[in-house]
Amino acid sequence: MRLLYQYSFQSEEVTQSILTPILKSRSKIDKMISKAAPTWPIGKLNKIDLAILRLAVYELTIKKKTPPKVIIDEAVELAKKYGSDNSSKFVNGVLGSLYTKKMGK
Repeated sequence: MRLLYQYSFQSEEVTQSILTPILKSRSKIDKMISKAAPTWPIGKLNKIDLAILRLAVYELTIKKKTPPKVIIDEAVELAKKYGSDNSSKFVNGVLGSLYTKKMGK
């Protein structure tokens, strides 16, 4: 999450192997975020919230090694710790929407 946040401010080549698969999928991830939060354009999102969402959406939809509810819970906790007062609710809402659409629930 910290590396994704840092990347928001510096678009220099990032060599950390953790970021590479996320950045390669960034366009796909951002489209999913946009669909789950249509009233919030990607460019207007809080940078911390966006970093948390990108990481969580990557883990939910591409990596798929951790149970979805664990990913969402961890993302909400990161938002509580690093985001604004409303970040945790926003992150939970976006990921919950994405999860229910993806899982057909």
